[in-house]
Amino acid sequence: MNTPTEIPKPAFVLVHGSWHGAWCWARVLPLLRQAGHVAHAVTLTGVGERAHLLSPAVGIDTHIQDVIGLIDAEELNDVILVGHSYAGNLITCVADRLQQRSPGLLNQLVYLDAGIPDPGDSWSTPHTPETVQKRIEESKASGGLSFPPPDASVFGLSGADRDWVNRRQTPQPFRLYQQPLHFDAARVAALPRTFIDCNKPPLATIDAARKRVRSEPGWRVLEMATGHDPMVSAPQDLVDLLLQLPPNCS
Repeated sequence: MNTPTEIPKPAFVLVHGSWHGAWCWARVLPLLRQAGHVAHAVTLTGVGERAHLLSPAVGIDTHIQDVIGLIDAEELNDVILVGHSYAGNLITCVADRLQQRSPGLLNQLVYLDAGIPDPGDSWSTPHTPETVQKRIEESKASGGLSFPPPDASVFGLSGADRDWVNRRQTPQPFRLYQQPLHFDAARVAALPRTFIDCNKPPLATIDAARKRVRSEPGWRVLEMATGHDPMVSAPQDLVDLLLQLPPNCS
């Protein structure tokens, strides 16, 4: 008697937000792998263990290549691309490139408490004038090269979790903050997209995205009663949501 052929599970590629690195997914990767998924986390150029590569040349194209380079090097297919915070902008651009180059490689996009750009926007576009000015001022200490991380308490973390993140955060390349993003919105929207809203407490810079996904068609919205860094504060709950994503059978 023939046994049913097991359908391969999609691969997860996890992309961190600003000031973070692949380290922030340390509690999530083992859980995804235990569930039978291939799972990788990328560290973007200029932060984390790649902070020594910070330079004025680091821009959105650098980070796009970081993510695509990981996917290519690991020969991944059927990829669920998860972008946290700043990386919502990044995975949008990555998806545009991959949809052109390798249609069908991406399974779906997950915006984890993340920014959602329109073509021509920059990361700073949805932020208040006060936030933009604050970050510009903060960048001046490095000559416009980077801006420093906030205390991790703003992500809803406390105690040992807050200390763990504070020890590991590194300055974020500043060029990325106001660099326009170029992509075909229709190409990106052709993929299934999920927004995970981490709203206890909510991070103010994500407010525009929270409103957008509830007013624009094509979004699946999930909520987590935790702060902005659920991979740290609630890793099992986050993985449970990721494992419950409906499959993309297109």
